[in-house]
Amino acid sequence: MNEVVAVGSAGSVPYPSLRDATRTWVRVALLSFGGPAGQIAVMHRIIVDEKRWVSEERFLHALNYCMLLPGPEAQQLATYIGWLMHRTLGGLLAGGLFILPGIVCIMVLSYVYALWGRVPVVTALFFGLKAAVLAIVIEAVVRIGKRALKSRSLVALAAAAFVGIFFFAVPFPVIILAAALLGLTGLVRTIAPSHRPGEGASGIQQSLLGEAAPQHAKATIGRTARVAAAWLALWLTPVIGLLILLGPQDVFSQIAVFFSKMAMVTFGGAYAVLAYVAQQAVQHYGWLTPKEMLDGLGMAETTPGPLIMVLQFVGFMAAYRNPGALSPLLAGTMGGLLATWVTFTPCFLWIFVGAPFIERLRNVAALNAALSAVTAAVVGVILNLALWFAIHTIFGATVPVRAWALAFDAPVLSSLDHWALGLTLASAIAIFRLNWGMIPTLASSCGAGVVLHRLGAI
Repeated sequence: MNEVVAVGSAGSVPYPSLRDATRTWVRVALLSFGGPAGQIAVMHRIIVDEKRWVSEERFLHALNYCMLLPGPEAQQLATYIGWLMHRTLGGLLAGGLFILPGIVCIMVLSYVYALWGRVPVVTALFFGLKAAVLAIVIEAVVRIGKRALKSRSLVALAAAAFVGIFFFAVPFPVIILAAALLGLTGLVRTIAPSHRPGEGASGIQQSLLGEAAPQHAKATIGRTARVAAAWLALWLTPVIGLLILLGPQDVFSQIAVFFSKMAMVTFGGAYAVLAYVAQQAVQHYGWLTPKEMLDGLGMAETTPGPLIMVLQFVGFMAAYRNPGALSPLLAGTMGGLLATWVTFTPCFLWIFVGAPFIERLRNVAALNAALSAVTAAVVGVILNLALWFAIHTIFGATVPVRAWALAFDAPVLSSLDHWALGLTLASAIAIFRLNWGMIPTLASSCGAGVVLHRLGAI
């Protein structure tokens, strides 16, 4: 049989087998385009509305926790729900399958970019791609904002987060901690769920998992220590081994250490992490240029999986340009896979260690308020990224502004690229007014870039 009866769920509702769950997670992974906003929407439609595995309240509770974590919230949400449904193996399948298509696609596109990225036609294609990506990022701000900003104080918190991170370079961990404290202390007014477990909400009554904490969600000290030790070993053993064998100045050691640090301090998923990665990878290490970073994000936008897969492209280019005794393509392949390993292994650590505690605290009102405040702050960070993209896509040059506590890059107005602006506006109209999907918008903008190249406009 492909179905078993759920223990402790709503009556004798058929519970999905691991085989059925695997097929569902493959479907989620292949449809996961458009960044975290689109991925979460796809997951919600399939897992909550169609399959009814978990209730709306439980889904949002898990989402808010994942927003609090460093790393890609959509992939961590898939891992969380997979763990809820089928223990550790379910979490591994859900989280692993979520990123597998992206790993394959980004690696193939990295090969193409490294070998032919400077071919004029390919450059023109990416010119159009970046304009569409900017419109998609703006749409992400709107979609996530509509879902997360349910009160005036949450709107104010999102605005404050944007001003702090964009104009004053306030570190994201400081912003996220301040938001959590404001929510925890009740200084930020959040909207409570309209239903509580057992109050008769239709979604809650029909969810296969039910509302009680599953038996495997036991937050004991011994279990937590064992799980943490296992995942820390998987994460850090390659890092330590490379440092010992190759030394700290080798590009593979730098990739392992840099992306391991990134995994611990970059919150809010790919949108929040990109500015940090750009600053370090572009300015400090010199692995690639800002425009190449945008090209990498464009690749991640056009492929299934989390946008943070752009980091695989960064690792690929870093090793490709510093291959040592290896061939450039082999070094690039190893660099990309290494960046992926140290980026995503901690994601499983955060979920498998923290989820049991979060499940036990699910009905604590103060915790829910803190998580809602964190989600609001993330909206401000995404707006920061949208403006960062706009500056680097539409303008050819920037000038640093460093006065008093201000620390940001202002665009040089005379460097405005009219064609980039036009393609961005056209993509925004296609998305917001014509209700085009992400793939048609990206394809049309890429095609426009190639046409402009043929006409000699770019």
